[in-house]
Amino acid sequence: MAGSDQDGTDQSTIEEGTRSRAGAEHIEAGGENAAGNTTPEQNKENTEDSTQRSIRDMLDDEGETSVFVNRDLVEPDTIIDEERIVGRDDQLESVVSFLKPTLQGNRPPNMLLYGPAGTGKSLIIGAVTQQIIELCQSKGERFGVVDINCQPINTLDQAVYELVQTVAKDVDIEVGVPETGVSTKRKYRRLYELINEHYDSVIFILDEIDLLVGRRTSDEPAYSKLLYQLSRASNTNEIEGQVSVAALTNDPKFMEDIDGRAESSFNPRDIYFPDYDANQLRQILENRRDAFRSDTLTDDVLPLVSAFAAQSHGDARKAIDLFRGAGDLADERGDEKVREEHVRESQEEIDKDRSLKLIEGLTTQKKISLYATASVAHFSNWSGSSVPSPVGFKVYQWITEEIDADQMTRETYVKYVKELSTYGLISTSRKSRGRGGGMYMEFTFTGDPEAMMSRIVDDTRLEAIANHEDLLQPVVNAQLKEFHNQ
Repeated sequence: MAGSDQDGTDQSTIEEGTRSRAGAEHIEAGGENAAGNTTPEQNKENTEDSTQRSIRDMLDDEGETSVFVNRDLVEPDTIIDEERIVGRDDQLESVVSFLKPTLQGNRPPNMLLYGPAGTGKSLIIGAVTQQIIELCQSKGERFGVVDINCQPINTLDQAVYELVQTVAKDVDIEVGVPETGVSTKRKYRRLYELINEHYDSVIFILDEIDLLVGRRTSDEPAYSKLLYQLSRASNTNEIEGQVSVAALTNDPKFMEDIDGRAESSFNPRDIYFPDYDANQLRQILENRRDAFRSDTLTDDVLPLVSAFAAQSHGDARKAIDLFRGAGDLADERGDEKVREEHVRESQEEIDKDRSLKLIEGLTTQKKISLYATASVAHFSNWSGSSVPSPVGFKVYQWITEEIDADQMTRETYVKYVKELSTYGLISTSRKSRGRGGGMYMEFTFTGDPEAMMSRIVDDTRLEAIANHEDLLQPVVNAQLKEFHNQ
């Protein structure tokens, strides 16, 4: 038959099959189908390529237009060159004088650096110890700096483990002791082992030491026990080299709560850090302006940042945060210069978010204490939003029982809430209940108590509190009624 081959297959069918196979091969090779369209697989590849190019383009653009040239200089915890240090000549000379014996192989005295937040305590001790590290290395000696922040640490056991971790990380070896399941004494032994093996002398820097209260199962706070053990470790030969302890605190009355044995063993040299004034804040920022590209700061930026920081009680850390935040805002908007409006908007965001961000870093017990106190202010049917400490503590007791949490003493509850005043979350005042009625603390919130409660509930460890909120209001008002009727 015409048009057919010998096995009877129609020739047109063969040609169609050939075209189909060729099309399939073309598609597999990444081409278009017969209709001129890309395949779903090719569309996906094209989309992915486009997305990758877009991300790279955005990153390249950000790098090209950033107002920063060295952003680390406006990070508050960066160890800076000594020529950038402002307004702390006396404190710097004191720290140098106290630590200089280390370089002669002698034991330096212990130190207590105290003063308001953001006044240069960490900056000065960090700058001096960094220089000692380098000088000791040049002489073949090993000087160790074991620096921890006590604010997020709950107990003495956790503090000792944090010290072990810090040393192990510094010398790049395994921690060598589990976080749980062994005694605190075993962790001390591991700490001393590491120090004896890797350092000739060591300084322990305990930042925000007053916040390491512990569970308070006894009258002696955790920081008292820690200071006692570390400051006597050299005398008891548990540490073979020279040992110094530097405690940093915002609390001028910190030493009042230390046990007598710990006070005698620690026996520090005091160094006071006052607030920075507006001129000093301005100079601090001037000394870090090279964090930005030249000609990116308008003339009104530094004076305005300094003025805002001076209003925040001379806190240099807040000044640097605001300086950096204004630059970040300019970058986000693709602006080539940092202007007054960037500073003002950054300050507004800081004011709005600071208290809520601070809550995230509190320990569990401080969060429960704050939540109980805020619930009294929020749910109260009584006039005013001030919270009497006896009422706040009763509500705190009720909450800890409901969620099966550890329960602190009334004194510890009051101490925790009073500490929150250093963060600007509340203000405190001492009140009298009249003749024979005794004294109590009254707490007043500077922000929205309900917003603070919500942020605390967002912590997964405390989400169980939310299940009891419908019962809180009657508890709060019953306790307030009892208090006012006494």
